[in-house]
Amino acid sequence: MIVMKFGGTSVESAQAIERVAGIVKDRLTRHPVVVVSAMGKTTNKLLAIAGAAVEGKREEALAKLEELRAFHIHEAAGLGVNEQIGAHFQELSELVTGIAVMGEMTPRATDAVSAFGERLSSVIVTARFQQLGIDAAHVDSRTVIITDARHTQAAPIFSETYRRLAETIPPLAAKHVVVMGGFIGSTEAGATSTLGRGGSDYTAAIAGAGIGAEEIQIWTDVDGMLTSDPTILPGGYRVKHCSFAEAAELAYFGAKVLHPATVLPAIEKNIPVRILNSRRPQVEGTLITAEAPRSTSPIRSIACKRNITLVNIVSTRMLMAHGFLRRIFEIFDRYETPVDMLATSEVSVSLTIDNTRALAAIRKEIETFAEVSVEEDQAIISMVGDNLRHTPGVASRAFSALKDIKVRMISEGASLLNISVVVAAADLKSAVESLHREFFTNPDPAAFE
Repeated sequence: MIVMKFGGTSVESAQAIERVAGIVKDRLTRHPVVVVSAMGKTTNKLLAIAGAAVEGKREEALAKLEELRAFHIHEAAGLGVNEQIGAHFQELSELVTGIAVMGEMTPRATDAVSAFGERLSSVIVTARFQQLGIDAAHVDSRTVIITDARHTQAAPIFSETYRRLAETIPPLAAKHVVVMGGFIGSTEAGATSTLGRGGSDYTAAIAGAGIGAEEIQIWTDVDGMLTSDPTILPGGYRVKHCSFAEAAELAYFGAKVLHPATVLPAIEKNIPVRILNSRRPQVEGTLITAEAPRSTSPIRSIACKRNITLVNIVSTRMLMAHGFLRRIFEIFDRYETPVDMLATSEVSVSLTIDNTRALAAIRKEIETFAEVSVEEDQAIISMVGDNLRHTPGVASRAFSALKDIKVRMISEGASLLNISVVVAAADLKSAVESLHREFFTNPDPAAFE
């Protein structure tokens, strides 16, 4: 069995789904389990509907709801699933009405609303597959992906999830192409939950681990993992093969083709992950395994993370005193705010965060024992590669390439897999261009294409 995950752009229309069906047909002998995202930007539209309802904009919410219903009915024309789609939208309409009455969007309600995208797309994809001659069977992911009750960012309860997947999926996959919605699950009490934005990748990895898949395929709209973010620097090279550790670092530091949590179940079960392009299925994509072949290049890829805030904390009172870092990180922990990068000295700490929701409260507490300054509109650039640990002079080459850029912070990962710098968002493009020119002017043809 293989797991094939298709993102929103891969299933955004009837035409796109037909293209996906052709890809799946070519792999029927491998007993595919297909995980799909919501069609196009459906999740954003669902949350906009709920937001309008909360704000008392009833007519706007109803108009957006009807527009979304009409879109799904149109793309499902002739598939015989109008009744199911109608039932889904009736349920959604009642939910939105309840939200409007309450005037509040709770995390549980957010999950219930945003789950409709995958619930609808998985039904439509199943029906389209059947129409195109694929013997497909639909499985509601909420019956097999069981999570805790931390709504909008739910964590799988792996023991129960793996048990249900192993009992449900393999018998079906032996005779049918199983289709599931990504991103969604349910709590042990039966409430709809979600794994967080981008969680369809995570669903695919969880499903792959639960059924012992031979490979997990992430089908997207790029040829695989690239040597640079194409939205910042088009024309990067395709990475043919990278390690789980490299992929995890790249995903965490901004590589959009992979959700940061995706590789975790795959690592646990040692299942290869492959990134592929649904618009160019003939391209081999990027293979991710426990170990990757060595390359002459010290760096596998350059990842970028935008919308970063740099927090500088200084307290001369803490000179020669213990507990400075503990006090700081207890506050960040209490407000559930993760830190990306960190640089310290005896009396100062600089760190970066990408979630500023609780920053004002965090700053107020820290200012009882230290001075705090904040720099917004920053970006992290991470140079990632297993070969970094074996190659001297990489930092020197990187800083030479960045000689005209003001670098605000520098960090070399404890894993020795990455060198990261913080620069102003305005300098991001020129910094990436300089680094890419330095490290990928003559790429190793065995590792890049």
